[in-house]
Amino acid sequence: MPPRPNPSNPNSKRPPSTSQPSQIDISSLVPTRFGILLFPAFQALDAFGPLDALNALSWTHPMTLAILTPVPNSLAPLSTLTSIPTSPGFTQSVVPTHTLEDAPELDVLLIPGGMGLFNGGGGEEMQRLTEFIRKIYPSLHSIISVCNGASLLARSGILAGKSATTNKAFFQDVVASGAEVGDGEEAINWVKKARWVEDGKIWTSSGVSAGIDVTLAWMGKVYGEEVAEWVAKGMEYTRHEDAGSDPFAEVHGVI
Repeated sequence: MPPRPNPSNPNSKRPPSTSQPSQIDISSLVPTRFGILLFPAFQALDAFGPLDALNALSWTHPMTLAILTPVPNSLAPLSTLTSIPTSPGFTQSVVPTHTLEDAPELDVLLIPGGMGLFNGGGGEEMQRLTEFIRKIYPSLHSIISVCNGASLLARSGILAGKSATTNKAFFQDVVASGAEVGDGEEAINWVKKARWVEDGKIWTSSGVSAGIDVTLAWMGKVYGEEVAEWVAKGMEYTRHEDAGSDPFAEVHGVI
């Protein structure tokens, strides 16, 4: 990321965009309290890609971040380590700030995917995650899932009657996770070809890197496209601005 701009020093270095976006007048409807729901064996870029975009947003907007763990009574680091035995020493860890039991009030909840959601199956950890999502959802401004993080939304029941997408490599597995949510008008409409899908306050994205695109798209809608474009340029990231552009649907045989 580029150096943080210093508003008090007009000669300080700024991100390499043509200009810094003007500060948006923040009303009570603009979200300021963010949370990310992590778990053992989360996918690194699912979490860090959106968070880095939000880091840049926090330079120009007041924001707080809660890092949530489903492990009860513990703030032990959560690792990206999976059950794949090839390189057990190659991993990254994040120290959470809150458990689900003492989570603060949130406006936006980010849910990454990862192998841990397959490993967790239908156990107690998965139940704690889905119950938390179900409980907090009504009070949220927005909820954003990346990759197979959509399976948690499906299991929680909040996707009933909604449209959503997910990682195309694991598309059928995620669809199966929401098979019991409902039928008819209450069935989940899984969109096979989409970089991301917006349905009300629920935003779901395709796999891994798509989390950056859905975050920037959400940012553009909430804070203005000027802000989203400034963040993307600061990250030197070439955005996918078409939500329906999804070559991986064909790559993985979903369509």
